[in-house]
Amino acid sequence: MDRWATFDCYGTLIDWNGGIGRELERLFGSEHASRLLHAYHDLERAVERERPTATYRDVLTTALTRLAERDGLPLAPDEQDALGRSLPNWPPFPEVAAALEEARAAGWALAILSNTDRDYLDASIEQIGVPFDETIVASEIGSYKPGHRHWEEFRERVRPQTHVHVAASLYHDIVPATALGLPTVWINRLGEEPEPQPDAELHSLNGLAAALDALA
Repeated sequence: MDRWATFDCYGTLIDWNGGIGRELERLFGSEHASRLLHAYHDLERAVERERPTATYRDVLTTALTRLAERDGLPLAPDEQDALGRSLPNWPPFPEVAAALEEARAAGWALAILSNTDRDYLDASIEQIGVPFDETIVASEIGSYKPGHRHWEEFRERVRPQTHVHVAASLYHDIVPATALGLPTVWINRLGEEPEPQPDAELHSLNGLAAALDALA
């Protein structure tokens, strides 16, 4: 296989904001959920920078605990791992499976480069229902994106002739992939303004195969 599409998982294939947002609403009430979700993003990034060798399970627990402490919100000890418990059930976006199958039929090998743990990613791939040819997770390489180790590890394992990276997060994925000279497909689900400019922009995975072919 010489044509590879690598993907971020959470936010790109799996509804990360929806999964976390539902737990925040359950724990702290609907009136706080939207505000807390934005704050959670920053706290999770900070934990990953501080503890690059931590498991994602620990990152989720630490970030949620810090969020509750920062805002003075009650969080029972047996709820500190609420995000980790719920993650295996977070659903994929509705178009994902069909778009991945179309890309595979067009001759693209599929890989995931994810800021997560092996058991979580396995559960999410089962939710997606489409096989992947390679997977790399943060807790096994001791590095979280936007660090470059995921891409370096992928190149060491696969040595692709053609490689396009597909992701929703500018911070975690598009910025570092661009810095590494990779063509990128940005899945702009939130209607954001791009910086840096990706090579292609979609608002869902619909049209993925054509976007990948155009960049090959």
